[in-house]
Amino acid sequence: MSERLEPGDVAPAFTLPDADGNEVSLSDHKGRKTIVYFYPAALTPGCTKQACDFTDNLALLAGAGYDVIGVSPDKPEKLAKFREQEDLKVTLLADPEKKVLEAYGAFGEKKLYGKTVTGVIRSTVVVDEDGKVERALYNVKATGHVAKIIKDLGI
Repeated sequence: MSERLEPGDVAPAFTLPDADGNEVSLSDHKGRKTIVYFYPAALTPGCTKQACDFTDNLALLAGAGYDVIGVSPDKPEKLAKFREQEDLKVTLLADPEKKVLEAYGAFGEKKLYGKTVTGVIRSTVVVDEDGKVERALYNVKATGHVAKIIKDLGI
């Protein structure tokens, strides 16, 4: 089971392919606050709702100095389909080996319909301009989560 991050921790560095196969690194966002959210699977109802909520609020978040990156274990081709089908504007990254998911504590045991399973734990980590964890939220709900983040960050 991966360790959960705490405020003040250094956010684990990563480089992953985006929906077009281009490499994106956390370090590309140094100097800006970055919301990195982890979701189980593209093209599923909850993950679609969450991605659409981030897209709908992207201008507001960007105006407040935040970049948004979504990470899932999907392959880039599926992310591209997800982006096109839902007209998503957030950066979607592929982590099929789940190394980044594990590094961020977003992969492990969770409850699903009353059973304990191993999988992606829907999580959001806010990284500050210097690459440190500002907030780490685990087991978040897909619906209403973006509104809660905006409220919590005082945007």
